[in-house]
Amino acid sequence: MSKKIFKYIMLVSSLITVLGLAFVVGILYHYFQGQLMDELKKEAVYISRGVESAGVDYLQQLNDEDSRITYVDESGKVIYDNEANVESMDNHGHRKEIREAEINGEGADERMSSTLSEKTMYYAVRLENGNVLRVSSNQASVWMLLLQLLPPFVAVLILMLLLSGVFASRLSGKVVEPLNGLDLEHPEENDAYDEVQPLLSKIGRQNRQIRLQLEAARRQQKEFSIITENMQEGLLVIDRYTMVLSVNSSVGKLLKVKEVKTGESVYLLNRSEEFRDVVCQVLDGKHEDKVLRLDGSEIQVIANPVTRENKTEGAVILLVDVTEKVEREQLRREFSANVSHELKTPLTSISGFAEIMQDGFVKDEDVKVFAGRIYKEAQRLIRLVGDVIRISRLDEGGLPYQWEKLDLYSLTHDIFSTLHEAAEKQEVHMYMEGGSTVLDTVPMIMEEVLYNVCDNAVKYNHRGGEVFVKLKDEGDAVRVNVQDTGIGIPKEDQERIFERFYRVDKSHSKEIGGTGLGLSIVKHGVKTLNGRLWLNSEPGQGTEIIMEFPKHHMEKEAAE
Repeated sequence: MSKKIFKYIMLVSSLITVLGLAFVVGILYHYFQGQLMDELKKEAVYISRGVESAGVDYLQQLNDEDSRITYVDESGKVIYDNEANVESMDNHGHRKEIREAEINGEGADERMSSTLSEKTMYYAVRLENGNVLRVSSNQASVWMLLLQLLPPFVAVLILMLLLSGVFASRLSGKVVEPLNGLDLEHPEENDAYDEVQPLLSKIGRQNRQIRLQLEAARRQQKEFSIITENMQEGLLVIDRYTMVLSVNSSVGKLLKVKEVKTGESVYLLNRSEEFRDVVCQVLDGKHEDKVLRLDGSEIQVIANPVTRENKTEGAVILLVDVTEKVEREQLRREFSANVSHELKTPLTSISGFAEIMQDGFVKDEDVKVFAGRIYKEAQRLIRLVGDVIRISRLDEGGLPYQWEKLDLYSLTHDIFSTLHEAAEKQEVHMYMEGGSTVLDTVPMIMEEVLYNVCDNAVKYNHRGGEVFVKLKDEGDAVRVNVQDTGIGIPKEDQERIFERFYRVDKSHSKEIGGTGLGLSIVKHGVKTLNGRLWLNSEPGQGTEIIMEFPKHHMEKEAAE
């Protein structure tokens, strides 16, 4: 800015200097021209007096080389001229200065000389005899005077330009110094030129508006970051060149990537053909919805294009872990198939026995036996349907039960009483350790869980075996250990023992009337009660199932 100010000051000062000198030259020119005319008048008066006293002889005696002298009679004929032959000269009676002198006694004129081709000044005076004496001089003498003044003019011009440069440099610095010192963060607090105050006020208003807009943008960005970072789903925003513009941490977790950076190609996150195809299709303006299989996980990729003026500018990609959903769907299909199979077996038996009895192929004394088999299969069917209903309710989470305080010691004692008859048949001895243990729970689900664990401990035990139930209060939690001395579970089956309809020994399970849903109900029940479950078992040495439940229900505490 100082350079521009310096340049403009120098330009203006130089222009003013040149124009000033030109004005001075013009004034001097007119001054010298007036002086020349005055000299001509004086000279003409002196010469006219000499001519009146001595005639033409006086003119011939003069030695005047600076001025031209012309003597004209009353008719306009040239009598004398000190620079030209009078015989070759034309009549001067029509000349302006001659006519004015004849009329007024004196006359003057300026014109370009046809003979000398330069501007000439004329002064004429009428003598007493009526003749006219004219004295003339060209303006070359004026220019000669001005040329003599040219060196000092040039010196003055150079001096003024130098001084203008010095003053312009200092002045530009002084002008810019307050502007360079302006505090634009607080423009209205500056002590600057009055002319700058409107600009500073406008900057102040703009600063306030920009700060408000930045604060709103930061607030929105923070809110957006909080929302996206707390999403379990992965969120990706890319431009039309596949570069990542925004990403949340869930993307790295779902795609098994250590670090996700903005400004990099989205293809670096996953190089599979399916993922690349989704990105290509969405950047072509098409909605995409595919499921990627990634290291045992099922990731649903939902991609929508972002368009502006019918042109795709980028895309928003949502990643959802649907592994559990896919597994549930698979379990649902397997569950349906297993239920159909398990229901078909007792129904087939009931139908077969009933058909034999209907056709009269059963003797009277065998009717009771067949009726007993039908009753047994019907009871098996009832147990199966009951277990299916229970596990379905647990799956759906739509439990109409209330959380209440329950003493596990009393509940275990009641379960022992229920299983007493079955344990006597197997000659299994049941023992309980611990005292009164109270916790918040759903009594119906807790009873179902504990009954199934104890029932399995009796069913899959050796004749003369033992079952131990230990209750331990651990402060914030209650631990329940159910240990038996039964047949145990092989290592390869322990991971699947809680699956629906999974049986380690199908022949033994069928023999004792198991439905294959008992431990699955236990697993879902423990999860519903916010508990934890794990198992220790060795084939031939028995099984220990450990359950741990929080003493206080979190939802109940929050409500209170």
